[in-house]
Amino acid sequence: MNLNDVKKIKALDTGRVAEAIELLPDQIRQVLEDTRLIKIPHDYAKITNVVVNGMGGSNLGARMVKSLWADRIKQPVLITPGYQVPAFVGRNTLYIISTYSGTTEESLSVYREVKKRGAKIIGITARGRGQLEKLMLKDDMPGYIFEPRHNPSSTPTNPAGQPRLGLGYSIFGLAIILAKAGLFKIDVHAIEDIIASLELWGRKLRIESSIKVNGAKQLALAVRGRLPVFIGADFSAGNLHIIRNQVNECAKHFATYLVLSELNHYAMEGLLFPAANRKNLLFVFFDSKLYHPRLQKRAKLTKEVIKKNGLPIISYELKAPEKIAQGFELLQLGTWLSFYLGMLNEVNPVEIPWVDWFKKKLA
Repeated sequence: MNLNDVKKIKALDTGRVAEAIELLPDQIRQVLEDTRLIKIPHDYAKITNVVVNGMGGSNLGARMVKSLWADRIKQPVLITPGYQVPAFVGRNTLYIISTYSGTTEESLSVYREVKKRGAKIIGITARGRGQLEKLMLKDDMPGYIFEPRHNPSSTPTNPAGQPRLGLGYSIFGLAIILAKAGLFKIDVHAIEDIIASLELWGRKLRIESSIKVNGAKQLALAVRGRLPVFIGADFSAGNLHIIRNQVNECAKHFATYLVLSELNHYAMEGLLFPAANRKNLLFVFFDSKLYHPRLQKRAKLTKEVIKKNGLPIISYELKAPEKIAQGFELLQLGTWLSFYLGMLNEVNPVEIPWVDWFKKKLA
């Protein structure tokens, strides 16, 4: 696949994934408008911890919020996808059930137990009469039920669109709910600036943009045929998780990630074997001058260690002027990367056949 061949890209992208990626700014703009009407009960401000239960694409927003605003959120945030409820969950817990489709088995399974413990429950889901939406309406549960009109990446199994491509809803839906619960403050003007920046940056990343100026196409070409290990630090940790998931789903391509400085305490000793590492792995660093100075030095030294082990590296430096903007710069870049890698692999980026097969068999 030639990534400059717009006609071929559009022919393969039958699920309108590229359109959904371009609509990220509109998703955020819609959330700002929608959430003006959301009311959070006053006693929710008394919580001492936050738990988010969402699976796959439905917890990506929480991961970004947790890492990007870590220095502002007043109470600890724990992401616990699955069937179990942590022992500490009780009356002082804000428990958020996040399921984009409204039908996610694991997240819905805990509702009765969490309710019995007296936790303060909030739901986030797309409109479409999924089970979570029905519970929210039946039990007068506060939260955010959104119309996913800016995520056209729908399939028969996901008529509201693929969750990994509706992150404007899940990131800012959660962020504004936490802000309304008194856990931190959001600067609306700063969000509007991010929307404008995403629209500007997106001009160089969309499918009509040539490889010469399109950083996402360049990264996809570098990653093709390799197992990418994405590396970042600090506020980009949530982004790394998102990129890993999107590359898996959109490109049908295995990927993983490591976070500085944690990786310096174990991962470097695992570079030597198997010998096929030199042929298979590619370390992709997302650098930032906004990381803590010690993390910047760690990144430089980590690259030296990887090179001394004979393994390839590529680096991409984030350029936005402040860290929240850099988080969304990386989000947009990584999502386009996953799309173009899918094009190079000649797969339809909207389809998730093994996830669909698995859910059908499990049911």
